[in-house]
Amino acid sequence: MGIRTLTVSELNSYLKRILMYDPILNNIVLKGEISNFKFHNSGHCYFSLKDNNSKIKCVMFRSDSSNLSFIPENGMNVIAKGYISIYERNGEYQLYVSSLEEIGLGRLHIEFEKLKQKLSKAGYFDEDRKQKIPFFPRRIAVVTSPTGAAIRDIISVITRRNNLANILIYPVLVQGEQASIQIAEAIEKLNEIEDIDVIILSRGGGSIEELWAFNEEIVAKGIYKSNKPIISAVGHETDFTISDFVSDLRAPTPSAAGELAVPPIADIKNTLDFFYNSIKSNFTNRLSSLRDNLNNYSEGRITKYLSFKVKEEQQNLDILYTNLSGSMTTEMSSLKEALSSLGENLNNLSPLSTLERGYSILLDEKKDKAIKTVEEVEIGDDVNILLHSGIIKCTAKEILKGENLFERKKG
Repeated sequence: MGIRTLTVSELNSYLKRILMYDPILNNIVLKGEISNFKFHNSGHCYFSLKDNNSKIKCVMFRSDSSNLSFIPENGMNVIAKGYISIYERNGEYQLYVSSLEEIGLGRLHIEFEKLKQKLSKAGYFDEDRKQKIPFFPRRIAVVTSPTGAAIRDIISVITRRNNLANILIYPVLVQGEQASIQIAEAIEKLNEIEDIDVIILSRGGGSIEELWAFNEEIVAKGIYKSNKPIISAVGHETDFTISDFVSDLRAPTPSAAGELAVPPIADIKNTLDFFYNSIKSNFTNRLSSLRDNLNNYSEGRITKYLSFKVKEEQQNLDILYTNLSGSMTTEMSSLKEALSSLGENLNNLSPLSTLERGYSILLDEKKDKAIKTVEEVEIGDDVNILLHSGIIKCTAKEILKGENLFERKKG
């Protein structure tokens, strides 16, 4: 009797029946750490449970996940209840989870949070130290695996958006013990190349173990010390690594990193065309307006305008002359009045004015000076009496002092 040939579908169906009727696998309780958790739009949850040596794929349908009292996250230690079956289309056995119970965080998740807090306190994540991504980089370095899908996505997006940008691929391991060292060395070497404008760190999605190279402190320090701006594009949109927080910009996917690294050349050309046409139109309109204004200024009109300006300035000169002449006349009158007043004051103080009022001055004929006191005259001295109308020459016969004169008048 020959062995019946089975199809792949028949084999998977047969194995599924065996697993479903196994009393242990039909109602199993597993303890493990959540890894590579994905929450689908349908409400179903897809993840893996792992320990130090192995892992198993899991699915939790919406009817069961809606009863969860917590939000599952990578790194959580949980107890899962469910059954083992085969997903026939892929021929993969997996745990169909009916309930989850949280029992703590996994080792890698704890290490992740510990390093994250340490680097945050050291200022590695500060926004004010992050560099701006250049608007139009001419040379972009990509640090990634040369054989992965990530590099193909980045090259495809960049060349489609901007074929003027040059791409330098720096091949490194993105998983394993040596990966973090190679990534840090790549950043250091690329900083020595002068014409590198921006660096992209990238790899595809995976579990926390698969992405762990980008959670190492040596990579974080390399990014922090880099003089070149760095874009981190590690994993899928829901995956976060330490390199995402330290880098100058985080891209949710490798394809998004290509979009963030370069502007679309078509948009730039359209913008330049718009500004060129706008400037050209404004310049043409301005020239036309100036030409029209120039045509309006004929020779006769210019002559008339200049004649008017000359007459206008002549009128201004007449007004200025009249104002100046009036000011000078007023000032001269004021000065004449002041001078006349000074003359009158001086005349009042003059000895001649005193003589006009009937007074006289006694002069020593020999010394030709005024005699102020009787002590200056002796009997027989010749003196002159100066009056307003002339001089009287006299000889002193008697000298009476003030008290004698007073007594004589009294007698």
